[in-house]
Amino acid sequence: MSASHAESDGLAEAAAAARQWLFNSAAPVWIEKGFSGNGLFAELIDLEGNALPAVRRLRVQARQIYAYCELGRSGWTGNWRGPVERAVEVLINGGRRADGFFIHTFSDDGAPLDLRADLYDHAFVLFCLAHAGRALGRPDLWSLADTTMDALETWRHPKGGFREGEVDGPPRRQNPHMHLLEAAFALWQSTGGTRWKDLVVELASLCQAKFIDARTGALAEYFADDWQREAGAGGDLVEPGHCFEWAWLFERLTESGIVDATQAGERLVSFGRRHGIDRVRGVAINEIDLGGALRNADARLWPQTERLKVAVARFRRTHHADERYETAIALKGLQLYFDVPIAGLWRDVLRADGEFAQQPAPASSFYHIVCGLSELLTTMDAFRQPDRRGAA
Repeated sequence: MSASHAESDGLAEAAAAARQWLFNSAAPVWIEKGFSGNGLFAELIDLEGNALPAVRRLRVQARQIYAYCELGRSGWTGNWRGPVERAVEVLINGGRRADGFFIHTFSDDGAPLDLRADLYDHAFVLFCLAHAGRALGRPDLWSLADTTMDALETWRHPKGGFREGEVDGPPRRQNPHMHLLEAAFALWQSTGGTRWKDLVVELASLCQAKFIDARTGALAEYFADDWQREAGAGGDLVEPGHCFEWAWLFERLTESGIVDATQAGERLVSFGRRHGIDRVRGVAINEIDLGGALRNADARLWPQTERLKVAVARFRRTHHADERYETAIALKGLQLYFDVPIAGLWRDVLRADGEFAQQPAPASSFYHIVCGLSELLTTMDAFRQPDRRGAA
């Protein structure tokens, strides 16, 4: 890719527009429309701007806490601290069981509903405690993360990794372990705690040894008890978004010096870009198989953020014009979903026929959006310095 091409790819302008959308539209609307007096964030806002009644998943509450902590860190000067403080208290006081585990869901009015404990949920509890502890200046939240991890230690599996708790049974999944690694990394960054660094190394090694297919370099999703791929179609399933998400985590771990996972990340990105992108619509699709054959050509919003994150991280590491271009086209794909009547909301599913599904905006996507755009904007700001190559 030529220098003139890099200069004309529109990335700087698109990133500026993304910043404006995030700070001036999305962040305000999900507080003004999506945060209630009972201290819970909405699950869904329809495209007319109405928060809809719904069961409130604990994982979504934790994700929204993270999102607003990160927005505050990124310089958004809106009303984030008060809602985050209130949401943290509801999460802890209303969502934590006597045995140290957290519940699965709240009712729409804020009462505990499904009291079962789930590994995926707990990964996001730890993740939000890492960020809220730092954003609010509350090291007691990091202590709570340690206590919560003590409870999760009782779920260790003899074949490696963790049991998934009381909600999901077989097959075993890579996904909760990925988010547990993400949480441990955030806690290590916040606290410097050795237990978190050790957990990061453990889970990164588990992924490279068991989750990634040695032949193709792709990430498998579903496994038997001993981490052999699940028999049948489930064992061959690949989600390109998760290939990109793990590759981004490996970029971050390599950058931090904890783990050198560059080779595994390269193979994940190569497979995902080769088989998991619909070049006509310009988006990452939902599902393929280990041979690269199509399984589900719909394209949810969240894989677009993971495609963006890993492109940004690779651009930051390599300064290559090709990765700048990948960043630009990934951002363009993501921004398709933001074209709705009320700025700050989004569509969630681009169907295979090129039309968007008519659905409310799910709050669960905001974690992905904030993480992806934060990665982009932080890197673009750094690359504006005159001594950096590939300047924006």
